[in-house]
Amino acid sequence: MSRIAERKDHPLSMRLPDADIAVIDRAASLRGRSRTDFVREAAVRAAEDVLMETVPIRMSADGFDAFLKTLSTPASAVPEMVELLRRPAPWEQDVSKAGE
Repeated sequence: MSRIAERKDHPLSMRLPDADIAVIDRAASLRGRSRTDFVREAAVRAAEDVLMETVPIRMSADGFDAFLKTLSTPASAVPEMVELLRRPAPWEQDVSKAGE
């Protein structure tokens, strides 16, 4: 069952400044969502981000050995990345040649 269709047994109330409500309402409108749905989705996403940052990664001993081996292997250049990094940034390009 999707989160939207789940029963809502735990109300949450917040007191927010008018400016915050205006920003939330504008963003929710741009997404075609209600204020409640927008705030709930944003809060759940933020909570998931925090959990992903703090939950330890578990792996087998063999998996860990393979991970360490990969980390200790010398890096190799990716030709496409080398070429990209050699290009001048758009703001570094000669403006007089931009129209050519």
